[in-house]
Amino acid sequence: MKIFRSIRFRLTVLYSTLLFALAGAGLGVAYVAVDRAVDPKPLTKRYEAQLVKLKSDGRTVPTGTTIEVAEVQQIEDEVNLRLLETLREYSLGALGGLFLASLGIGWVLSGRALRPVSAIARTAREIQATDLSRRIQLTGSRDELRDLADTIDSMLDRLDHAFRAQRQLIDDASHELRSPLAIIRAHLDASLTSPDASDEERAQAVASVDRATTRMSRLIEDLLATARRDTDTLTDTDVDLGAVAREAGEDVAPLTAARGLRLRYALGADLTCIGDPDALRRAAGNLLSNAVRLSPPGGLITVATGRAGGWLWLAVADEGPGIAEADQPRVFDRFWRGETGRDSSGTRRTGLGLAIVRQIVESHGGHAAIFSRLGAGTTFVLWLPATDRTDDDPPPTTSPL
Repeated sequence: MKIFRSIRFRLTVLYSTLLFALAGAGLGVAYVAVDRAVDPKPLTKRYEAQLVKLKSDGRTVPTGTTIEVAEVQQIEDEVNLRLLETLREYSLGALGGLFLASLGIGWVLSGRALRPVSAIARTAREIQATDLSRRIQLTGSRDELRDLADTIDSMLDRLDHAFRAQRQLIDDASHELRSPLAIIRAHLDASLTSPDASDEERAQAVASVDRATTRMSRLIEDLLATARRDTDTLTDTDVDLGAVAREAGEDVAPLTAARGLRLRYALGADLTCIGDPDALRRAAGNLLSNAVRLSPPGGLITVATGRAGGWLWLAVADEGPGIAEADQPRVFDRFWRGETGRDSSGTRRTGLGLAIVRQIVESHGGHAAIFSRLGAGTTFVLWLPATDRTDDDPPPTTSPL
């Protein structure tokens, strides 16, 4: 039966066995102590005596009645023996009753002890992957089961957050992919597969399809970069932040030259952190690509690194249009695009670049910040913990530039 395999039944048997063993040991010790103290023996020697009647003048007259008599010591030994036998009988009866009582007591106590476990199991059964809003919220004393329930609640909070983020990412990605697919389908139906379409209409359709596929390719690459950083397959090593910033700047140098932009470096020395160099280079590259896209022709882009206390920083500043203060808390959100959501060619961006930057920096234990004013340009700062950081102070809240 299921009840015999339950933890409550096993705990009941354990409690009852331990109580029975302790009580049996106590009664056994008492029995041995009494046995050795009184030296009980059975009555072995008996004598026959005739009763006499004592007269007033001192003479004795036989009554004709005969009785058995024994020595006083032997009678005491016989009494002690019967006492031990009675003690043994009552002890065995008491042990039997105690065993039954211990079963009941053990069943009640084990039930009370396992009541939080039942609450945890019941809540866990009610929780589904599509609804992680339920929590155990165990009350009572702060014991191991309360700690277990709190740990499970904390795990459910993280899972709920992860599932919500995953669903949001899927919804946003499907929405973003729907538009270019619709464009491709519309041009295929209207021009590319129509025998009546002119060459000019076909050329325009091909250009629109090319832009749509380019947008889809960029979106898929950004999604893959986001998913890749969520895994544990990347290896973190010592990273020279100044070298990462310079390499990212060299990667975008052809773009800056093509648009007539100026690129300035202000890199500090001995700036070492623990991280993935490729991921950090991608984060810096995304910031630089953003700066190149928004900077006016002939504008200056500054790439700088430095240190403030136990934090290293990498900053990218541009002379672009800036970002409104109300929009700044949203710039790192996935698929967010403000008024500057198109590049110089008019192509709509994916809105994942800055979200990837924040994800990379936070996975390194750092923080991404923005400092911007409309018409005065924008500065993005990546704060990363130094390898020799010993304090727990948060990163500064002001721009290092």
